[in-house]
Amino acid sequence: MSVLGAVMALSFNASAITLDQAVHSGARPEAQVARDQYRHPAETLAFMGIKPTMTVVELWPGASGWYSAILAPYLKDQGHFIAASFSTQPGPNGEEGYYVRAGKAYQALLAQNEARWGKVSLAVLAPPEEVQLAAPGSADMVLTFRNLHNWHKSGQLDTVFSAAYSALKPGGTFGVVEHRAKAGTSEAEMASSGYMATDYVIEHAKKAGFVLDASSEINANPKDTKDYPAGVWTLPPTLTLKDKDRAKYLAIGESDRMTLRFKKPQ
Repeated sequence: MSVLGAVMALSFNASAITLDQAVHSGARPEAQVARDQYRHPAETLAFMGIKPTMTVVELWPGASGWYSAILAPYLKDQGHFIAASFSTQPGPNGEEGYYVRAGKAYQALLAQNEARWGKVSLAVLAPPEEVQLAAPGSADMVLTFRNLHNWHKSGQLDTVFSAAYSALKPGGTFGVVEHRAKAGTSEAEMASSGYMATDYVIEHAKKAGFVLDASSEINANPKDTKDYPAGVWTLPPTLTLKDKDRAKYLAIGESDRMTLRFKKPQ
């Protein structure tokens, strides 16, 4: 490499931030930082094998973009961040349900944070109609955090897994974090409680073509008994029961979660 090339490379790398800096930047909302004790973002993303030069797709980042606030700045200078969000198109009768409102809120969030997050590419994930996350075989990593129960309930889990497989390069990573059900939980119970059985998730990932590469207990919570009147939403941050037994559920914390790393075979 020439002297000029070396200087340019050093200058380029100096502009990037580390994963730790992205998590502890001071720019994230305090309410989101408070969840780090349960969600372990630095450890989780390191386990997934993320690198700043990657093309990374996040599935359904939600209205608040909790993980996007870390991923977008981290990938801004050297990588490419794609958010596969909700459709913002109203329904056939012009109604705007939760997903449309959340999609619009997320787009507003991107606009508000453009200086720090850079240009985030947007895709629409609205299975079964809209499922192209990225150009086929172009992504290094696809990530999803606590979304599988939604796709299971709507009968679209296999559709989304197949979309993730299609978007990934050979050797690419599909990273999953999901509320973990007790062994033997039925499909009906999973749909109503929001907790998913690990074996069920692995089975459907393999059905899409993935290979389980590793699992981690980074996001485990042994205090979670998984037997609440309003399912996983009884726990924080949702606290569906509001003030009823609030202290009890706050003491438990967020749900017990599986953390899985799948690979698309070479």
